[in-house]
Amino acid sequence: MKKNFFRVLAPAAFLLFSSAALALDDFQVTGEVKEKTADTITVMKGKERFQIGIDKDTKGADAIKVGDKVTIKYKMHASSIESKSKEAKPAKTTTKKAA
Repeated sequence: MKKNFFRVLAPAAFLLFSSAALALDDFQVTGEVKEKTADTITVMKGKERFQIGIDKDTKGADAIKVGDKVTIKYKMHASSIESKSKEAKPAKTTTKKAA
């Protein structure tokens, strides 16, 4: 009986944790469309302005017009990272003098 329990529990736990890890990248915003171009859609949520990139593969983008209330699901990823911290100083080396 215990073996059957673990055969069911292990895959279920894997699916639960793997789907939770994938969901960390997902964001959404709901608001009024203020501007729409071929490449971007701008939504106002209260006083916050969200400008999100769209392309030909974005589902539902063709039917949206300025003034519509929408919910947009999107993901963020870095395209580049530039360090602004001070450059690492070389480590001090100590040499022992031969006696």
